[in-house]
Amino acid sequence: MLFFLQQLLNGVHSAAIYGLLAFGYALGNGLLQRTNLAYGGIFAFCGQTMILAAVYGWQVLWLTLPATVAFGILVALGYAALISRILSRSVFAPLAGRSPNTIVAATLGVLIALMELSRLSADTHDYWLPPMLATPVVFASTSSFAATLTVIQLINVALVMSVVLAGTIFLSRSRFGRHWRAVADDPFAAKLCGLDTENIFHAALLAGGLCAGLAGVLAALYYGNLGFGAGLVYGLKILFVTAVGGYYAPGRAALGAAAFGLAESLWAGYFPIEWRDAWMYGLLAAMLVLSGDRKDAPQAA
Repeated sequence: MLFFLQQLLNGVHSAAIYGLLAFGYALGNGLLQRTNLAYGGIFAFCGQTMILAAVYGWQVLWLTLPATVAFGILVALGYAALISRILSRSVFAPLAGRSPNTIVAATLGVLIALMELSRLSADTHDYWLPPMLATPVVFASTSSFAATLTVIQLINVALVMSVVLAGTIFLSRSRFGRHWRAVADDPFAAKLCGLDTENIFHAALLAGGLCAGLAGVLAALYYGNLGFGAGLVYGLKILFVTAVGGYYAPGRAALGAAAFGLAESLWAGYFPIEWRDAWMYGLLAAMLVLSGDRKDAPQAA
């Protein structure tokens, strides 16, 4: 029983990262309504940028460890905002009314560019952050086994829950949330009613990009490193998970992604890990097929 509890606890952190990514993806793509492959690239790029900026702060600026980590976080979130703004105004807005294939090709190019930019910036080296806040917190134990989470995991999960909960409440009770829903339902009718659909579109994509950047920062702080190809892996998972959960309900998409993260952890604990991604992708594909042609299904390439 303690082993099962430990597997659930292992999945809590992954569930939080997936949930934050899904919330941001649904927030932007509820309006874009196109497959956005660049989203995972922002996640991985910001994680790598945080690490590189922290290394620079430590080796060149001679900052203390807390100061260099804070410096890296600020730089990464700044890049997340900049990339999201450029994408929304220079890529998504001009191409939003065209074929879905155009957006897929453009965002795939952005994803590859971000991956290569990260690789070249690091000179193809893997930089690692030192373990931080790795003290285990025991939830249950016996004489031979203890189910634990580390302090950094608990902080990350609490931060993600706060962001997702605050974002869900804000969307449900604020004027922006009502306007976001109106534009997601029918942008042309919303524009006829006097809403500034362009600003709502850009604001939603900016907020979604910041969620991806924050998720990348939290993942880098916990794992100590993010691979250059992590953007494609996480991006595809979030695309499928959000498609199942629904683009018009970011909170529901986050819950679905969290459940996916827990399921991944349980699979890794009881079944061969090399088959994990294949089975999880197959499950998501089956759920998409069984869901039929719902309104919130994505426009595929």
